[in-house]
Amino acid sequence: MDKEASRDYVLEWIGKSIEAGVERTLRVSNIRSRATIVIGPRRAGKTYYLYQIANKIGKDKVLYLNFEDTRLRNIEPQNIRDLIRIYIEITSRPPTTLLFDEIQNVSGWELIVRELLDAGIYSIYITGSSSRMLSKEIATQLRGRSITYLMLPFSFAEYLKAKGKEDDIKITKDAAAALRNALRDYLEWGGFPESTLNPKSRESILKEYYDLILFRDIIERNSMRNISLARFLLEQLLQNFSKEFSINGIMNKVSGISMSKDATYDYVDKIQDSAALFFLNKFSSSVKAREGWPKKAYVCDTGLTKIVRFSSDIGKLMENCVFLELMRFTNESPLLRLFYWKSKTQEEIDFVLKESDRVSALVQVTYASSRDEIAEREINALVSCSKELNCKRLVIVTWDYESIIKFDKASIECIPLWKWLLTKQQY
Repeated sequence: MDKEASRDYVLEWIGKSIEAGVERTLRVSNIRSRATIVIGPRRAGKTYYLYQIANKIGKDKVLYLNFEDTRLRNIEPQNIRDLIRIYIEITSRPPTTLLFDEIQNVSGWELIVRELLDAGIYSIYITGSSSRMLSKEIATQLRGRSITYLMLPFSFAEYLKAKGKEDDIKITKDAAAALRNALRDYLEWGGFPESTLNPKSRESILKEYYDLILFRDIIERNSMRNISLARFLLEQLLQNFSKEFSINGIMNKVSGISMSKDATYDYVDKIQDSAALFFLNKFSSSVKAREGWPKKAYVCDTGLTKIVRFSSDIGKLMENCVFLELMRFTNESPLLRLFYWKSKTQEEIDFVLKESDRVSALVQVTYASSRDEIAEREINALVSCSKELNCKRLVIVTWDYESIIKFDKASIECIPLWKWLLTKQQY
């Protein structure tokens, strides 16, 4: 560790005035004996979320360490104690709260975090841009000493707040048209905070994010040698978001790039680790079938697809938006798990919500503004799946159609996407 550079970093933090940005809706619990971990894709707002925590606690009680800062690059886990000592030396008091930003850059970070928790004198908040931080492996290494949350780019409600359109959130018929207009822009350009707040530069910002994810979070982090394969796979997954895919299907599309099936599996897994994409398993009572292929791919922010897509498919964008909102639900309902369902006759349900030992809801997404625009196959699939999985809560998220459809003794709630996003959903 470069002591001079480290001291310079700590001095800068102590004298820094921080802006918290748009307040996020994510609410976390902090237990002194557990680390609070917030994971999510790059540039989702995790750093500013830590700033919000620092402001609420009192910045003079907090030591914030950003492990993407060049002065803290390549430090060893034990050097974190040295940084705490530098803080105490400068301020004459120990910090009560430690904020560790992008901690996946520190190899073996779990060991020092566990030691600091054992000391019993710090509240610890951690962020990272790696989906592996959600895995049971991390929980095992921390020996049950962590609580993990997911932070995504702005939700639609946060997007409206960032745009100064909080009044539009009032659910009235007069506001519906304005909300649909804002929603279309949100679906097209996504909710990354920086691009939302700088609309004139959002194309350049999204291209920069795409390159950062590809080269830093995927290629450099994993020391990938086949750059062409990594780029091809990322583009394929982004172009085919909200669709079912398999490794064999991807390999059938490639030409001119050297790739084996094992390498493709490995690269796809590492792309998912970047937290830029999420894979959804098909519902099955068999663990082997659930964890196998095919899967469906969803992107962490629909704005990223602008870089590679050739046309706008509002239905796919809506489905991806619903998936992300359902993922946000898991922060408050940790036992909630998401799947898609497909019958032997190819009937499909976009989202199966399973909590504990029961299926709590089935959700379809369709770009419809009237009853006539809802395909019968959507309704038939809901009814068939409802009978098979013994689920009574059936929902169709539409563009602008609201009603209750009665069909074959089933009741199907149709709700516009803007209303579904802005009202508290109970599943």
